[in-house]
Amino acid sequence: MKAIVYDKAGLPATDPASLYEVELPTPVAGENDLLVRVSAIAVNPVDAKLRAAVQPPGPRILGWDAVGIVEATGTAVSGFKAGDVVWFAGDITRQGTYAEYALVDHRIASRAPTSISAAEAAALPLTGITAWELLFDRLRIAENGGRGERLLVIGAAGGVGSILVQLATKLTKLTVIGTASRPETKAWVSELGAHDVIDHTKPLQPQLAELGHASVDHVTSLTHTEQYYAQIVEILKPQGQFALIDDPATLDALPLKRKSISLHWEFMFTRSMYRTSDIGKQHDLLARIASLIDEGVLKTTLGENLGVINAANLRKAHELLDSHRARGKLVLSGF
Repeated sequence: MKAIVYDKAGLPATDPASLYEVELPTPVAGENDLLVRVSAIAVNPVDAKLRAAVQPPGPRILGWDAVGIVEATGTAVSGFKAGDVVWFAGDITRQGTYAEYALVDHRIASRAPTSISAAEAAALPLTGITAWELLFDRLRIAENGGRGERLLVIGAAGGVGSILVQLATKLTKLTVIGTASRPETKAWVSELGAHDVIDHTKPLQPQLAELGHASVDHVTSLTHTEQYYAQIVEILKPQGQFALIDDPATLDALPLKRKSISLHWEFMFTRSMYRTSDIGKQHDLLARIASLIDEGVLKTTLGENLGVINAANLRKAHELLDSHRARGKLVLSGF
């Protein structure tokens, strides 16, 4: 099978050696696996972070978001058969989806939505699970709950922010304030349903106050947390909640004590990495998101389709991610 790999960490995305094409044997499904012929993939910040910082022992296939067609199933698989169109966010401990075929544990996959294209669907699994777990598992906001409370989403125009804004505005009673810095990203966040949009390149508290938000109950920081941390502590209410997904070099929790602010870290690969007892919940989450898409409640967060799955287009996607100027999700489809 064709696969796009990297074998040397730290190369710039513009270097042809940073991601290159090879031929590899088609993998064989283990007992819990689906063997999936890949139709479309999304490229995520975690892909670029690994390429930049983690030296693999040999050629590694990045990418975990995918939509594809089941070719074979393992002996312990139930609920899936050859020919099913599925989507998944994968397992970071295994080879990824920059390839014609990929393996995925059936407990973290579900049938893909039927009302949108494979490319549109590929934009959603990893960010959809991350946003769902942030909102409902980490912050413990109840569906149809949160009336009278305010949620600030820092980095609302990115992949996770784009689906988190939708989930919060469609499935809860929260007032949702997103941050974005450019006219096109501000418009994007508004279109996704945010009640207000502020500029994260300017002090946050004065902008919130101008909109009538003296403070907020919940903050989700999706990027550059270290730049906003002092402001986050300032604008959160006493006994508020702070959740993040990125990797600040340090995070001193002591400033949270005075206000009894709770800290929540979300990493959507935790269930698959540790084979937790509730690993199947990611199947349920994806199935629910697929239903919400097909019902017209949620929409794709696809920002740009960069064309077919090949090394040149993947390098372009990584270059865009490295620039921190991508809006929504970057996807590729077909070989």
